[in-house]
Amino acid sequence: MQTSERPLSPHLQIYRWQLTMTLSIAHRATGIALSVGTLLLVWWLVAAATGPEAYRVVQEFLGSWLGILLLIGWSLSLFYHLCAGIRHLVWDTGHGFDIKTVYQSGWTVVVASIGLTILAWGAALVQMGRG
Repeated sequence: MQTSERPLSPHLQIYRWQLTMTLSIAHRATGIALSVGTLLLVWWLVAAATGPEAYRVVQEFLGSWLGILLLIGWSLSLFYHLCAGIRHLVWDTGHGFDIKTVYQSGWTVVVASIGLTILAWGAALVQMGRG
């Protein structure tokens, strides 16, 4: 069998890791995380409809360190996916493709999603303090 002289397909060992690559992978990953995290929401809703004992079990889990970590991760995924989706909508209009703008909008997505998560959890903590 003869070996081909054609080059191999590019792969991650050839490409240099870039912000745009990371953000694209993160956008897909947060979409999956939102789907999986929605199971927590469904569990909570079913428990609320089932009765006080089932609801108490879910509330205890969601109030544990693991539950809070999952909820923070879910909300970060939500805000990241939202901000990245808006960025993609802008791209759909044909704007923002020059390298400088791509990197600026990428960092804006990261900062905005972290900021929105902190803002949302801060507001939730303030509300819990009032209750």
